[in-house]
Amino acid sequence: MDKIKKIRELLESIGMPRKQQSDICVLTILGMGNIKKRTKWINATNEWLRIHDIIAFVNNNYNVTYAENSRETFRKQALHHFRIAAIVEDNGMATNSPNYRWRLTDEFVEILRNINISKEPLLNFKNNHGSLIDMYSSKKEMRKMPVKINGDDYTFSIGDHNQLQKAIIEEFAPRFAPEAECLYVGDTVQKNLVNLEERLKQLGFVITLHDKMPDVILYRADKDWIYFIEAVTSVGPMDAKRIQEISQMTSSVSSGKIFVTAFLDFKTYKKFSEQLAWETEIWIAEFPDHMIHMNGDKFMGPR
Repeated sequence: MDKIKKIRELLESIGMPRKQQSDICVLTILGMGNIKKRTKWINATNEWLRIHDIIAFVNNNYNVTYAENSRETFRKQALHHFRIAAIVEDNGMATNSPNYRWRLTDEFVEILRNINISKEPLLNFKNNHGSLIDMYSSKKEMRKMPVKINGDDYTFSIGDHNQLQKAIIEEFAPRFAPEAECLYVGDTVQKNLVNLEERLKQLGFVITLHDKMPDVILYRADKDWIYFIEAVTSVGPMDAKRIQEISQMTSSVSSGKIFVTAFLDFKTYKKFSEQLAWETEIWIAEFPDHMIHMNGDKFMGPR
């Protein structure tokens, strides 16, 4: 049996949706495992790779021709879903970093190495992770958190991160960004829940596929202020590196820029307090009427 057919059957057996059994998905697995047509399965690897490396490998070894600008197709059709299914992982770098990499998980590369030897790694994987078909089905049925954004009704999926984003929209914005328009907010299931691209472009945003947007972007027209807000439950505060990334992405934006890190509670804030950049703001949903300012010179004076 040829390698492509074997991987397609493997993806079906672990419950991947049909769209994730396509040629591009199969070739992504082969490329990430460094598996050529004559490579023995036992020699599969899981080195850290760029999408560019995967495309170059499959073009050179599987008689296909994917253009360099198809990187986003590989990411959206294959890698994004494979990460959710625990088939691949990334190295945690910012997506626009030149050092951003992907690799097969240790569990999945063991399945490949034993594909003709033992079913045990496959059975263990299925027991530990279930199927993506079932996962996606359950996500569609899960309870939602209603939220009103720009006067329209939306729903966030359940989770601490979205609970905090809901608090930013409903509690932070009315207090500290009154009448602000929400230009962008994501959801853990639906990434671009609100994404007013034309409005962002009008304000001077130049957004590429590699840019990682802040969790929430608000615009207050009366003061011409833009609030860049990171909702932090486990990673991603407004540290110096993140400020630099957003500043580069918005170098053509003339509006005033306000950088905010939001936390659900004081305990979480304390975990990240030493990472927070100067000239930024901190808002804690547990104490919604108060802000912590990392720019004392602006607010020094009698109360």
